[in-house]
Amino acid sequence: MLRAGFDSLLNLVIFLIFTGFAVAALVFAAMAREDAYRAAEKQTKKFWLIILGINLALNLLLPMLFLQIAGLIAAIVFMVDVRPALAQVSGGGRGGRRGGGSSSDGPYGPYNGGR
Repeated sequence: MLRAGFDSLLNLVIFLIFTGFAVAALVFAAMAREDAYRAAEKQTKKFWLIILGINLALNLLLPMLFLQIAGLIAAIVFMVDVRPALAQVSGGGRGGRRGGGSSSDGPYGPYNGGR
């Protein structure tokens, strides 16, 4: 009985993690510009939206572990390979900052403390 409760809790945690990751990947794919996909020489935005949308739908409607793992692999490929390439061609850098300036840069250049 305890094992059955643990298994159902583990299944719920796996479902929530996989579904949350699928939602995050789909949101990031939808937010990127179409021309960024072409500039990064990746598959089209439409392709990734379809793949990630199917992944999310399968997670929600047909939660079978092997389908969830296949969808997780697609989402990981997007997040690890495509998303950084899109950020690079869009001008985004580490931490989402554009232009790669330092943390003391203001909107008109570096802040020097009034010196």
